[in-house]
Amino acid sequence: MPSPSQVSDLTRTLHVSDEVRALAPGFGCLAVEAHGLTNGPSDEAGAALLDDATRRLIARLDGRAPQDDPHIAAWRAAYTAFGSKPSRTRNSAEALARRALADGGLPRINRLVDLYNAISVAHLIPVGGEDLDRIQGGMRLVRATGDEPFATAAGGAEVIEHPDAGEVVWCDDEGVTCRRWNWRQGVRTRLTEDSVSALFLLERMAPMSLDELAAAGAELAEALHRACPDARIEVGEIWSP
Repeated sequence: MPSPSQVSDLTRTLHVSDEVRALAPGFGCLAVEAHGLTNGPSDEAGAALLDDATRRLIARLDGRAPQDDPHIAAWRAAYTAFGSKPSRTRNSAEALARRALADGGLPRINRLVDLYNAISVAHLIPVGGEDLDRIQGGMRLVRATGDEPFATAAGGAEVIEHPDAGEVVWCDDEGVTCRRWNWRQGVRTRLTEDSVSALFLLERMAPMSLDELAAAGAELAEALHRACPDARIEVGEIWSP
């Protein structure tokens, strides 16, 4: 088991702060790193993955709303613990699940984003993807001071916002990469059609088991290998308090 601060032995070391561990002792994280990827516009293979993920989600929920799933309920409790309203700023897994069940279905973004969104929906687990070539230094999960810069988009232009003090954020040496744990990703490190290296973060709260987290990571790695046969893919160790 890694030390409490070191999540994986991947090239980019990830750190989870003591404050976050105290806030959510049921948290666990798995990193998947990939190099030599070929991204591009959404395609039929990605659409098939998203459609299959929606079918798996429907079977899992068995008529329940996403927020009634025990794993999503645990994420809602974590959001409440750091002062966020979970019905207003939903964790990424719940937000995607709601879109999957809506008439419009899941969005199509690009090949890599569609792929990891499908894993998120199928396993009802937050999954994020970052462009490794745009990350500055290591990645850290911390409670924000409120001064950190967060690059986002508004009205078609890039703007800089700041998280709330005490908000849980992922950040690197340049600023916040994802606000409110996994609610909104910044534009600076997101995966674009030109991305060739990526860091994927899969996040779990108890009662989801570590075996379930590992299974989601293995499925992501397998899907990446099918989509990009020449890519080098490494699955890190699971970090859990």
